[in-house]
Amino acid sequence: MNKRQIPNFVLLRAFEAAGRLESFTLAAQELHLSPSAISHQIRDLEEHFGRSLFIRRNRRVELTAEGRRLMESLSRVFDVIESACNEVALAPKSQVLALHCSPSFAVNWLGPRLPDFLGQHTNITIRMTSDSAPVDLTRLKELDIAISYGAPPKRASVTCLPLGTERIVPLCSPKLIPAGKLSKELFATLPLIDSQLSKVLWSDWFAINRMTMPDRPRTSFDRAALAISAAVDGLGVALESTRLAERELLRGDLVELGRAELDAVEQETHFLYFRNNEATLEKVQVFRDWLFKKARL
Repeated sequence: MNKRQIPNFVLLRAFEAAGRLESFTLAAQELHLSPSAISHQIRDLEEHFGRSLFIRRNRRVELTAEGRRLMESLSRVFDVIESACNEVALAPKSQVLALHCSPSFAVNWLGPRLPDFLGQHTNITIRMTSDSAPVDLTRLKELDIAISYGAPPKRASVTCLPLGTERIVPLCSPKLIPAGKLSKELFATLPLIDSQLSKVLWSDWFAINRMTMPDRPRTSFDRAALAISAAVDGLGVALESTRLAERELLRGDLVELGRAELDAVEQETHFLYFRNNEATLEKVQVFRDWLFKKARL
């Protein structure tokens, strides 16, 4: 295996503390070393890189441009290390549920409900990551469970369950709807918003409703959450799931255009999946049962 080209971790730790605290003296206190030891470690790191990382002042130090670049990356790495160590140090009965979720589902639907889950299961800590593409749980062993937009890759060792049928409908701000005008007539003039990753296109919806699709440019977004937000702001009509737009519909920020006279697209859109051999793990079981209970409400 190729050896990693990384400076001694002790030197990086001294640099991170000094950069964060802007002081060799404070870094020395935090790391239980002498200011002289910190100064020597920083010098060794600067010799390794062949450039200065700090500008020395009378009572404080200031990062150089190169030092700031290194500090920005190292801070993220140290945050991850600290988080991992905190998880290991959890109480014996505590568990970490590593969850991967599609971004819009996480923000618009799951996130507002997570306090309820965590309130019921105080021994479980959620660690969530997000991406629009489904993940392969046979390769990403660090994940316990995933929720994807669209079905994930089929694997014999993975259980995949749809989270019910969703209604995909035209949504817009009530401010865009003139009084007394029929919904079908509005589509000739109202701007349409595209969701680039959506599996339901405007052409599908117009075909189902036997209507001619307007031939004009459309604003587009690569996340359902962004398209819904744009519709709330009055940018146009978004073709999105009423599940993801639940809060906006309840608040009256959005209305379903043509609910009484036009057909919706109904399909299974989001999927929960986990490895078969981990189905009986407590954290997987309780999250699955809680999620499906919420999805049925």
